[in-house]
Amino acid sequence: MLKRLDKIRFRGQRRDEFLDLVDSPNTSDTECSEEAVMKPRSSIREPEELREAEGELQSDAQAGPGSFSAALQDEPRTDLNEVKAHLEIALLEKHFLQEELRKLREESNDSLKQELERERCRCTDLEQKINEVLKTRVEDSPSQTPKAPPPPAPAVSSTDKQKETLSNSFLKWLYDRFGVYIEDFRFQPEETTVETEEPLSAKRLTENMRRLKRGFKPVTNFMRNLSALSRWYSVYTSAIAFFIYMYAAWHGWTIPMFLFFAILRLSLNYLIARGWRIQWSIVPEVSEPEEPPKEDLTVSEKFQLVLDVAQKAQNLFGRMANILEKIKNLFIWVQPELTQKLYVGLWLAFISSCLLPYKLLGFIIGVYAGIKFFIIDFIFKSCPKLRQRFDTPYIIWTSLPTDLQLKERSSSTLSRRVAAAGGRGSVSAAAPLGVSRDDEGGRYYSTKRGAFHEVFNLPESERPLPVCENGWRCCLINRDRKTPTDYIRNGVLYVTENYLCFESSSSRSGSSKRNKVIKLLDITDIQKYKVLSVLPGSGMGISIATPSTLKPMVFGAMMHRDEAFDAIFTQYMKIVAMATATNPET
Repeated sequence: MLKRLDKIRFRGQRRDEFLDLVDSPNTSDTECSEEAVMKPRSSIREPEELREAEGELQSDAQAGPGSFSAALQDEPRTDLNEVKAHLEIALLEKHFLQEELRKLREESNDSLKQELERERCRCTDLEQKINEVLKTRVEDSPSQTPKAPPPPAPAVSSTDKQKETLSNSFLKWLYDRFGVYIEDFRFQPEETTVETEEPLSAKRLTENMRRLKRGFKPVTNFMRNLSALSRWYSVYTSAIAFFIYMYAAWHGWTIPMFLFFAILRLSLNYLIARGWRIQWSIVPEVSEPEEPPKEDLTVSEKFQLVLDVAQKAQNLFGRMANILEKIKNLFIWVQPELTQKLYVGLWLAFISSCLLPYKLLGFIIGVYAGIKFFIIDFIFKSCPKLRQRFDTPYIIWTSLPTDLQLKERSSSTLSRRVAAAGGRGSVSAAAPLGVSRDDEGGRYYSTKRGAFHEVFNLPESERPLPVCENGWRCCLINRDRKTPTDYIRNGVLYVTENYLCFESSSSRSGSSKRNKVIKLLDITDIQKYKVLSVLPGSGMGISIATPSTLKPMVFGAMMHRDEAFDAIFTQYMKIVAMATATNPET
């Protein structure tokens, strides 16, 4: 039996023929799964040999009990030997497969190395070609004229090679030193950047206005100091400045003097920026207290803030527009008599600049500017009547019209021409039906519904005042009425010599009950009224109380409220004064 087991154990190659397991590479058992299928022959003889071993065991058992007990003792040893044999066989097969795998790897590595060598050779060839092309370009760049290719030389001497290397190094040094400056002169298309517009914000609007005011502060301070010098606000300062200026202008040092003052101002600003406390001004500066910006604002405060900023912006833009329009109208001969003075002055300046030497011309201009600034302007500002008669620049500037003034003038002249043409013809035939005529001046007054006196059932002598010929758009709030239709009415308000007339827009042609006529003598109280207390400002309404109404009537939503109130109040006081003069007892 032991002989059979030894045969099973060593049925393959001998262990001594293989390498030791310690020297074998560390690979997994799965790598040899494909090769294990290739060797099934070793396991074909195994069932036959096992069968023979079983037959021998049976014969030993039949021989006697002694031999059977010995066989039982040897059975566990045989099982361990079989397991060891299987393990050794598996290890040997694994080692064999690892050897084959190693060979395959070596073959594949050789092929990869060969391919890498080829690629390296190609790369070196390409680098050589690129270097040759770059060298030829560097040689051709300094000379602009194209050169014919030189004939192929059989051999190049060492001196020629040294010259080429020196020239290449010199050109490279020039490019490294001055190439950056040359690149700056390349023409490139200008990049257009679109600025993003910020949305409208009350906080941003007020902050921008404050920034504009702070930015203009140095300019306004400078102009205020110049004005103080011209007005002789400080007699000693103005006298010292006058003598210094005239001395510099007499010796021809006007421009160096101004440059010296500019340097002195910059030096003082530097010392102030370093922390020195230097403050010099002819006019004492008045520091306006700046209110800290509030973070939490109500709706009415925000609305009022926006209105204030919009009003300041409107006034600022109006002044700037007036200045620019006056300058434009001066040069385009809108007022020929004013532009003629400028034209003659330019010709005189041109002729004097051609005939007189520049030193004498500069002396005359400097002396005249000093006398004009310190003496003539002081006299003109102290005596306004003299200024209006003899100050030519002031007369030209104040007489120049703006575009808005020209538009108003053209409209007024057109209306005068139309009125004159209407006065020559037959006015009575051309007058529309129901339109009344003023016997004294020939003016017609009518409303959209018809003749004025017919709409309000008034005598023909009653006509709107010149202040309100077209009326004031408003809404009548009758607080005695409860229905919405009678509570608020939209219409136009007129003032005559004796009556206050309201024409409702919902009334039909002719007289209507919706129109309101109030006698001025019947008014007991007239006041400015604010309809909505939430809105900022003093309101846009007028309250009028009469004996016939329990609550005062309100004319609200009136754009020109102050103008209407002044007209109504002055006419009311005039009528009351006339009534008291005629009837002093009442």
